[in-house]
Amino acid sequence: GDLGSGKNTASEVESESPLSRNQDSSEQTSEKKQKKILMANDASVIGAAQNNKLGAQEKAYVQQLESSRIRLQQLEQELQRSQSQGLFLGGCIAPGDINSGAAAVFDIEYNRWLDDNGKHLSALRAGLQARLLDGNLGLIIDECLAHHDELFRLRAVAAKCDAFHLLIGTWTTPAERCFLWMGGFRPSELIKILMPHLDPLTEQQLMGICSLQQSSQQAEEALLQGFEQLHHSLADTVATGLPVNDGTLSYMDYTAVALDKLANLEVFIRQADNLRQQTLHQIRHILTTQQAARCFLAIGEYYSRLRALSSLWASRPLQ
Repeated sequence: GDLGSGKNTASEVESESPLSRNQDSSEQTSEKKQKKILMANDASVIGAAQNNKLGAQEKAYVQQLESSRIRLQQLEQELQRSQSQGLFLGGCIAPGDINSGAAAVFDIEYNRWLDDNGKHLSALRAGLQARLLDGNLGLIIDECLAHHDELFRLRAVAAKCDAFHLLIGTWTTPAERCFLWMGGFRPSELIKILMPHLDPLTEQQLMGICSLQQSSQQAEEALLQGFEQLHHSLADTVATGLPVNDGTLSYMDYTAVALDKLANLEVFIRQADNLRQQTLHQIRHILTTQQAARCFLAIGEYYSRLRALSSLWASRPLQ
């Protein structure tokens, strides 16, 4: 009886073995399918996360542009109010509160711009350290460039009311003021500062940068010649307005002409700002994404060092 039962058990095992193998095989196939499904799900989740991140960055970029547009409208309204109240800017206090003037408004907006610029630089620095893909890093660079465009729009509005304020540079620190050219940075000099941060450059890129620097210098020279002509013309106008012999010359005879000439200051500042803005956009166009990121970071750090130098100079011990 025991042998018979042993035979039955053996035969049962033998008869069940092919079935169990099929079951094992089907279970392995099922596990592989489940792993593929999980991997696909993971990939879709990662892709969705990346798309969401890009979407969030694009949404933030659009919101920032809208915020800048609203801020610019507010500045224009403030300038119109200041002009209607008879305010004169540039250090001469006139009827009304000088704090509501265009120069004061620009200073406030510029300080706010500096704070926001620090955030953009931090994002650039973090992006370079994290070795972001060019697509993601490119969005941050475009935001930086748009932020500089916003400053040029603010400057254009302020120049309409007080060109002297921008030209003299009282809105900057003393160290920055030493390097001002026509109320801002000199494009050809900025390119020289950036060159060590752009290596390695291809031959085509090097030709593009050199061509940009040469065209910038030519435009700068033309602007300077025009500005010097305005300076001499204004000096001659004021000089001829001085009373001669009998002193019969009317005070308004020369002041009206001189004021018309001074109005050209805004034109020169606008042209210089256009050159500055075009230079930044051309640099972005010539460089790769990684190079452009280092470029804008270098610009921000350069002016940050000048501001820090001014602070050290102001706090130095006097002997």
